[in-house]
Amino acid sequence: MIFSKKAIIWDLDNTLYRITPEYSDILDGVMAKVLTEILGVELDYETAKKKVKESYMQYRDGGELFYKEHGVDAKEFYDAYHNNVPVELIEPFEDLPARLKALPVEQFIFTYSSRSLAEKILKKIGLYELFKGRFYSVEDFNTLKKNESPEVYLQLCKAIGFKPEDCIFVDDSYSNLKYPKEIGMTTVRIFYKENSAKGLEYIDAAFRGINGFLDEVAFSAAAD
Repeated sequence: MIFSKKAIIWDLDNTLYRITPEYSDILDGVMAKVLTEILGVELDYETAKKKVKESYMQYRDGGELFYKEHGVDAKEFYDAYHNNVPVELIEPFEDLPARLKALPVEQFIFTYSSRSLAEKILKKIGLYELFKGRFYSVEDFNTLKKNESPEVYLQLCKAIGFKPEDCIFVDDSYSNLKYPKEIGMTTVRIFYKENSAKGLEYIDAAFRGINGFLDEVAFSAAAD
């Protein structure tokens, strides 16, 4: 798969580092605090946190219910949340920088995280130098989501200088793979439990964690 393509576009969050269930719960709490303490949603913390989880399960977006039911401005929430993410709690994958450097293709990142947060995360996980000038946030394309239309992926391809059919797009969220596939990219789902979603028509392959994908690449190279 990889050796017939010219570029890999990586998701960042929960792909190039792991959002463990414990860290996910912390992030939900950060969202709840931002909503109640900064943006003025009139709910107690525990109720807001429960609603964040509900919103994510329903919409793949922890803020969506608050936009719809509480009139929260999506951009204000996006900015306030990303300014408060505890990057220091992220645990890097061992040996990932070396494994990525060894890949025989151009590499880029496209993330939901803000540009400033993405930079902090990349420095934390040891990938900033590899991806300096090669990482993009949704906000670079005047949107706040990766799963609403193919347009943002067409803009991304224009920005990196590769045709969709020359790219592999790797993401842990299956909802973010629909539109890359629609415009011609090869799609790879990263999963951690048993929910590979590889039966979906817009997912070409699924691997347990990024190292599962990289192990397959190494095996294919050795077989050649």
